[in-house]
Amino acid sequence: MMSTLYQFNNHQTNKQLCCYYNDSQKVEIARISNIDNWYLEHIVFPGERFLFEAPSDAELEIYFTGKGKPVLRQKLLCLHLIVDEGEDLKFAS
Repeated sequence: MMSTLYQFNNHQTNKQLCCYYNDSQKVEIARISNIDNWYLEHIVFPGERFLFEAPSDAELEIYFTGKGKPVLRQKLLCLHLIVDEGEDLKFAS
């Protein structure tokens, strides 16, 4: 499994625990690149829950491979993916 995180400045303390669930039948690439000096990329397999920390103003981009190149499937605000750490993560199978 590939996961890449580049964090060039450590002064961002506004990170939240977030979760993305791949409900498709395809391998997806989750990427955050809209935050200055910060980058995240991770391969998410079908049925996988991907837990990550990100600034609440980050946008998670979801890509799949179409005809040999990544195709943007959707953009999600990380603000809507924040996990309540006291709550069980339940997803439909």
